[in-house]
Amino acid sequence: MRVFLNGGGDGANAQEAYQRFGAAAGKAKPLLYVPLAMEQETYPSCFSWITGELESLGVKIEMVHSGEELAGLDLSHFGGIFIGGGNTYKLLHELKESGALLKLTEYLKAGGSVFGGSAGAIILGADIDTCRYADENLAGLSDTAGIDVLSGISLLCHYGNEDEEITQRHTTHLLGLSQSGRRILALPEEDTVVLNGEKAEVIGTRPYYLFQEGRQIECLPGPLPKI
Repeated sequence: MRVFLNGGGDGANAQEAYQRFGAAAGKAKPLLYVPLAMEQETYPSCFSWITGELESLGVKIEMVHSGEELAGLDLSHFGGIFIGGGNTYKLLHELKESGALLKLTEYLKAGGSVFGGSAGAIILGADIDTCRYADENLAGLSDTAGIDVLSGISLLCHYGNEDEEITQRHTTHLLGLSQSGRRILALPEEDTVVLNGEKAEVIGTRPYYLFQEGRQIECLPGPLPKI
């Protein structure tokens, strides 16, 4: 299992993470792009965006248009899967309702490579309730458990890249969640958690934050602390 959990950055902020993802996925098979966190009418522009972002990888990119389509694919056909950002609740709802979440989980267990950006990263954590003040739950999703690739750690993205009032709202929420035993990583757009089997590290240029036992701990990119 090779997973890239990006804090929501693109362009220059994500180039190192893209290159590592490309090396893990290889060029023998196409990449699959999953834009389901966005509204369907934006999918053509989403595809233009992803082809530009990953142009340097020199690999063919295919895109799905629904959870049902994703659930029906043989994912072993793809060298890697890129799950893009948008509304986290919409994304997880569609993946669960269609059965595609189970397909993604099986793909990861079989050693697949997955890149999650923003919402795509958050659903790979333990629970998406971390983004309560980032996204509106228009889907009415009640089961907010994610795939949990980090053994009980949840994620929040774009942390510290928004204005001070929004950052403080997120901080208060994450501190409250952590008081009940939850462990949360809050990533800025410049950072990516890279998970290769049992080895995990954070690459990027800014501090990220661990929320645990009612505390907020500043951490620097490097090996992910044992938490």
